Amino acid sequence: MAGSLVVDGPCGADEVWDRYARPSRWAEWAPQIRGVTYQGEVIAPGAAGVVHGPVGVRVPFRIVAVDADGPVRRWAWEVRVLTMTLWLEHVVEARGTGVRTRLSVAGPAPVVAMYRPVAWAALRRLVR
Repeated sequence: MAGSLVVDGPCGADEVWDRYARPSRWAEWAPQIRGVTYQGEVIAPGAAGVVHGPVGVRVPFRIVAVDADGPVRRWAWEVRVLTMTLWLEHVVEARGTGVRTRLSVAGPAPVVAMYRPVAWAALRRLVR
């Protein structure tokens, strides 16, 4: 199953991109993330890490693609949840004085459906 969310907010696109591009900042806006283990400072294709969630949950990930140039910036990653893989793509686009972010998720239907409200809450915090 695939699904997507679009959220607009007042934050500037450069700031939203920085919040995405630096895994050390993910916990600032994503309440489901307690921390991230990642070797680099910014996301880069092929790089891998682990998202630390509540109650000791550890979710390995690999960055698949990053396009940080131009008016529309995007990055994609694969996330391992138990024996399942999710593919996620994030897009950041300046909109007047604010920003639009879009998230597309592909994976097993029950997991995508459960992740949707969590992702919605995180994206709303991301763009504020």
